[in-house]
Amino acid sequence: QLQFVESGGGLVQPGGSLRLSCAASGRSLDYYVIGWFRQAPGKEREGVSCISRNGDTTKYTDSVKGRFTISRDNVKNTVYLQMTSLKPEDTAVYYCAARWSTDWGSKFMTLVPTDFGSWGQGTQVTVSS
Repeated sequence: QLQFVESGGGLVQPGGSLRLSCAASGRSLDYYVIGWFRQAPGKEREGVSCISRNGDTTKYTDSVKGRFTISRDNVKNTVYLQMTSLKPEDTAVYYCAARWSTDWGSKFMTLVPTDFGSWGQGTQVTVSS
């Protein structure tokens, strides 16, 4: 069974950076599109970014384009989210999750939370001065 552990969250000032990690166990990530999601207090969970099985294709929600970068290391079975120029509105619990994919490219890439499973416990990101 695929399981995730997210890490790397914390308190950062506006304009700062953080790198989140999503370490997988139980199964190889080779067969999955991986997504990063976030949920702020009182708000629905939203898709932030996702990456194809081979890492060649990425997708971002508009609010983070140009600031966040998703990457993956299938040897280490880990996915990363580099976040720069952080804003207070980025404050949320960040989660990673997986979507089984038979396609190496973009066919199964979405930012819809209900398309994904094997959710981790999340890591808190707080952007505040």
